[in-house]
Amino acid sequence: MSSTSPLPASPPQETESGTVLIRTAADVSDLVNSGTARGRNAKMIVIIALGGIFLDAYDLSSLAYGLPDITKQFGLSSTAAGLVTASISVGSLVGALLGGWLVDRVGRYRVFMANMLFFVVTALVCAVAQDAWTLILARFVMGIGVGMDIPVAIAFLAEFSRLRGKGSKGSRTAAWSPAWYAATSGCYLVIMLLYFFLPDAQLGWLWRFTVGFGAVPAVIVLLLRRRYMNESPTWAADQGDLESAARILRESYGVDARVADGVPAKAPRPPRPGLASYARLFSRPYRARTLQSVTVGVAETFGYNAVAFGLPIIIATLMAQGPLTTIASSFTLNLVFALTGGLLGIRWAATRGAWPMMTLGFAIQFVAIAVLGLIGEPSGTAVVTAGILMLGAFMFAQGFGPGAHIMSYASLGFPTSMRGVSIGFNQAVLRLGSTLTLFFFPVLSSGLGTDLYWVILIAPVLGLIALLVKRWEPVGFDADAEERARLDAESSVG
Repeated sequence: MSSTSPLPASPPQETESGTVLIRTAADVSDLVNSGTARGRNAKMIVIIALGGIFLDAYDLSSLAYGLPDITKQFGLSSTAAGLVTASISVGSLVGALLGGWLVDRVGRYRVFMANMLFFVVTALVCAVAQDAWTLILARFVMGIGVGMDIPVAIAFLAEFSRLRGKGSKGSRTAAWSPAWYAATSGCYLVIMLLYFFLPDAQLGWLWRFTVGFGAVPAVIVLLLRRRYMNESPTWAADQGDLESAARILRESYGVDARVADGVPAKAPRPPRPGLASYARLFSRPYRARTLQSVTVGVAETFGYNAVAFGLPIIIATLMAQGPLTTIASSFTLNLVFALTGGLLGIRWAATRGAWPMMTLGFAIQFVAIAVLGLIGEPSGTAVVTAGILMLGAFMFAQGFGPGAHIMSYASLGFPTSMRGVSIGFNQAVLRLGSTLTLFFFPVLSSGLGTDLYWVILIAPVLGLIALLVKRWEPVGFDADAEERARLDAESSVG
């Protein structure tokens, strides 16, 4: 199992005065990877990156409970309801491809700042939409922002973190999972508070307040980004701009980094990657990693969207529970089970790695969904409780396993020069799967009833097959060092 770097990271040497001299892009990468560079702003950048993922999750889940009211208010068919739910996923597919390319082409910072406007404006438009097509269009545009945000957020988490140990790349990319579940829990908390606050006659407007509230944290994150964000030093160095990389290390890490005498502060910029850079994902040695990351990602996304997004429908329809039980159960399952699992995923990432946690997670999900399928339509409090606990087991396994580590597979096996496109491509394929799941879920849940569980069972089976075919461990792997070694080998042969 590949889990070690081709060339162990070692920071550049300091002068007697404590100044770190930067001579190459490798010095910048090794300085970050070694953990020598630590600073308050770097930690704040990680927190803000997770804040973006929080918004992604909130906006994706904010309509989950309100879909029946939207269907009633706008007189939607099940197909039209599927369009409402799937529109944000279609937008995120477009945003992921575009954002992944832009992240590598123009930098992490510019994309990070621009996409926040999508969240603020579209959340407000959704809240006041007077017809289904306005809502669908606004959710589509919101999805573009979501799709652009995830590649840049994960790139920041990977490129502002050390290679191994506490606060490593593996731990911080896994941190996207609890941030996601904190957002979904927060979304259901907002729904629950509004449920008690609004008069009964106004409960049909609950979804509007929930969606519109998403503009509030978006404004906060936007302001924080303007205050604390900086470009990724490894990306800047990779572009030949050692002077900017040294400045970022001083500002964000508190490291007195300077470009060494005689070394050009700005080398010729490498060719900006075009859309053809996506083809590089299918060259050696990245082809197998790309295919595996996409496969486990599709499995995770299909299972997550069917169960997590469908929680209100599963509990209210398949388990025949009332509104309050549905909201409270959805909130508890996200907060207690999924978030707890996600926090454990961060803790276990550095010591256990991604592959064992992914495999165990999919195995637990297989058992949980199989039990739900055998239960079918629950009758009696005990059986309903058992069914909800199985949903909890699925969400817990999602938190520490597939949910935590699909980003590790999509990002850590690829160097800085192509990390954006690798995450963007991965997310685009996942969003396609998510779109199909969200579109067909209302139709399948009404047509299949509890037999739907046997369809969902495909997800953990596919994930397990993909992991067992190739035991690849991305956590602790230095893809930049691998790329440098390959380029040096090609140069020496040439």
